[in-house]
Amino acid sequence: MGLPLSRLHIPDIRAEAIARGVVASISDTTIWRWLSEDAIKPWQHRSWIFPRDPDFARKAGVVLDLYHRTFEGRSLRPNEYVLSADEKTSLQARCRSHPTLPPAQARAMRVEHEYDRGGALQYLAAWDCHRAKLFGRCEPRTGIAPFDRLVEQVMTTPPYAKARRVFWIVDNASSHRGETAIRRLEGRFHNLRLIYLPLHASWLNQVEIYFAILQRKVLTPNDFATLDELEARVLAFQAEYEQVAQPFEWKFTRDDLARLMRKLAAREAQRSAA
Repeated sequence: MGLPLSRLHIPDIRAEAIARGVVASISDTTIWRWLSEDAIKPWQHRSWIFPRDPDFARKAGVVLDLYHRTFEGRSLRPNEYVLSADEKTSLQARCRSHPTLPPAQARAMRVEHEYDRGGALQYLAAWDCHRAKLFGRCEPRTGIAPFDRLVEQVMTTPPYAKARRVFWIVDNASSHRGETAIRRLEGRFHNLRLIYLPLHASWLNQVEIYFAILQRKVLTPNDFATLDELEARVLAFQAEYEQVAQPFEWKFTRDDLARLMRKLAAREAQRSAA
């Protein structure tokens, strides 16, 4: 249309339609109804990332197998466990300039826009995918030492301390990446096995589901006077959530992964041919 806009809103469309002589006048309601009924909705968008890991399918397949309690073609034994672990970084304590007003009749909660920064902490957590058990800790920063403390917190606790194998599903963050991390952690705990997600595949990490719940139920809106208050709330919610938690119903399988990879490969072929 030649307009310097990345997205058109209804008033923009109305003004342009009248300026071009398409209609003499039209209501916003009519435009909205037409747009709602149309099959193509160019004003909507969704972010996504194309798999860049050349070994994506194999790495993802191992993780999906573990979620369905198999590894290398064999069912896991009762004394083998699968943990999904990650860091939720930069949890801020935002000290509102004026106290938050609670909801009242015909009035939503009011949260002051301006705030003072009370610092930030990091939340590290491990989720037992089949037992719905949570382990977490707050640290002033991320890194090798904080992650190792989380691992020790879990691996010195029954039943993991005497388990046959404990699989840790992790991403490629620097605190637990590569052969160095494998030697460090598997050397310290003989029954620990690090399992790496493909690059850019946090959607395959089950603990991210819990992090989303934490964000929605505890951290929004962000209204904490101190870091101590923030940490206490996060850990209290962790204990509360674990009392009612059930394993996530993970339905995405190797077959689904194979269909997805074929679909992406066809798209890539079409783009290359274009």
